Amino acid sequence: MGGTITVNYAMGEEILRRADGYAAEADRHCGTLRARDLPYTGWVEYASRLTDGELAEIKALAEVIRRKCTVFAVIGIGGSYLGAKAAADFIDGGRGSKREKDAPRLVFAGFNLSGSYHERLIEEIRDEEICICHISKSGGTAEPSIAFLALKRLLTEKYGEAEAGRRIYAVTDAENGVLRAEVREKGYKSLVIPADVGGRYSVLTPVGLLPMAVAGIDIGQVIEGAKASSAPALMRAAKRLACVRRSIQEEGKTVEVIGAFEPFAAAFTDWILQLYGESEGKDGKGMLPVGVGLSRDLHSLGQFFQEGNQVFCETLIDIANPPGDIVVGADGGFYAGKRMSSLNAAVRAGMIEAHRSVGVPIVTVGVTDASAHCFGMSVCFFEMVCAVTGLLMGVNPFDQPGVEAYKKEMMRVLRRES
Repeated sequence: MGGTITVNYAMGEEILRRADGYAAEADRHCGTLRARDLPYTGWVEYASRLTDGELAEIKALAEVIRRKCTVFAVIGIGGSYLGAKAAADFIDGGRGSKREKDAPRLVFAGFNLSGSYHERLIEEIRDEEICICHISKSGGTAEPSIAFLALKRLLTEKYGEAEAGRRIYAVTDAENGVLRAEVREKGYKSLVIPADVGGRYSVLTPVGLLPMAVAGIDIGQVIEGAKASSAPALMRAAKRLACVRRSIQEEGKTVEVIGAFEPFAAAFTDWILQLYGESEGKDGKGMLPVGVGLSRDLHSLGQFFQEGNQVFCETLIDIANPPGDIVVGADGGFYAGKRMSSLNAAVRAGMIEAHRSVGVPIVTVGVTDASAHCFGMSVCFFEMVCAVTGLLMGVNPFDQPGVEAYKKEMMRVLRRES
């Protein structure tokens, strides 16, 4: 298995010329990242440092889980679930038939505080064989903590306390936090989130690899794809894209519209939104990342894209060889005999031409296919693009101080109401 990533630019020459001026600085930042001289850069080339023994441990634990359950409930928020959700949907187009047939179904909890969502989820899985996994570095974030309590209660009611404990798994900090303390007290099986990896960069650590393996995804191929992202051509492409994104910002663009023409890539887009937004949105800088589904949103937002306030650029994710296709039947008139994938490609080409004609800067990131290999490669590619862009902007792409603001206000409201 192989594959690669290509990047194409449809935009004014001045943007590209200005990007050239950032090339030397991008080279320096990339070198600093690969040397891991900055805090929270343990994600850089993590796949190359992951030992066969560590990978085997994840696979072995996943196999234990697979023998116990038909549903694996992944509890987490932000980077603790978006990567796993992206992988489950993206790889093979999310089609379980291409994976091992006995793989449990992944469901996700703890990424909101909706009682309606969690009540319905619990009712949907109540009669299944269930295991749950709480993914959190600290274990103290409200949304996953509350969901963990609800699902733990379900397990206890269904299996009794002892068996419930054998069906609970954790991915958390090695030493600290309330979740690690509960792991020690209750004896849950657990894996470790590396201390030098932040949540949104943690997809290819046990945070994402365990749910992927439980779902029947070949995590060995995911890791091989991640390793391949260090190839010189892909590193050059990542640095170039970072320089172009930095240059686009100097055009006064404040919004980056990110979309794919395959619905199975929607969760991958969601992961990119967190990666870009949480890494770059600081000190009054950065572009607001906004996700769209294509071609769907051309029929709702397309008017704005074509003739609205031009505060945005576009990043399009193109899966060159999607895992499925349909040929239009003979009764399809003009479309008869054409593959839907070719029609999709025509819409994409038409969108690019139309939007380019009114001055919208457009980047197309082409990925060979929806394989596990290409998923791992794509994750590392976008992580490097994001980190280098942030450093070119003069912000720290590895902290998120603004995220704490709503949490403090939430606790203040709850204390006032109690």
